[in-house]
Amino acid sequence: MKVGLFIPCYINAVYPEVGVASYKLLKSLGVDVDYPLDQTCCGQPMANAGFENESKELAKRFDRLFESYDYIVGPSASCVVFVRDHYGNLLEGEKHRCASEGKIYDICEFIHDVVKPSSLQASFPHKVSIQNSCHGVRLMKLSSPSELNIPYYNKLRDLLSLVKDIEIVEPERPDECCGFGGMFAVEEHDVSGQMGRDKVKRHMATGAEYIVGADGSCLMHQNGIISREKLPIKTIHIVQVLAAGL
Repeated sequence: MKVGLFIPCYINAVYPEVGVASYKLLKSLGVDVDYPLDQTCCGQPMANAGFENESKELAKRFDRLFESYDYIVGPSASCVVFVRDHYGNLLEGEKHRCASEGKIYDICEFIHDVVKPSSLQASFPHKVSIQNSCHGVRLMKLSSPSELNIPYYNKLRDLLSLVKDIEIVEPERPDECCGFGGMFAVEEHDVSGQMGRDKVKRHMATGAEYIVGADGSCLMHQNGIISREKLPIKTIHIVQVLAAGL
């Protein structure tokens, strides 16, 4: 089982420690993982902004770069969803058969559903509040959507429960949007900011020291609010918790 590690451009530029933690975590679980050095953006920002042709070129490049791997794994639900759900339609008519859409996984989904570890080496003696992202909940099915009458589950909680010394909580309205939403944060700045402030307040109400999530973009949005308003809570990507001590 050969895994290609996909590190989204914003993680590479803003949160490189998340990429390093992803690699270390997969290695510690016995995964044969490789990081292709020539990778670039998956094309999601261009597609969201209406630049379809530019997005197509990046999609074809991505697909060729990762074609030799059995699995593609990345620490970002939104970027993984873009490849999985939109590459097929995007490349239709391009005389290019998409190979990536059927083998790409969010790193939490991959570890939970494919690797299935019974324990982790990590210890994280802190109280954390889970940030359930919109893409993670409703498109990746990482947790049960509150609007559906189905039994509760949360793959992030399952993985965090394998970490020693950790205390896990969830905020009120656990899967409500944090307000980022990619271009939404730019086009609807005031609404996005208020949604983010509301979300951070709900995380703080749990008494947590950290907001932990699988989507760095959501954490980045909330961390901006925390930093500007000097709030007593921090953000951390879930792979950094799962890889703590490696």
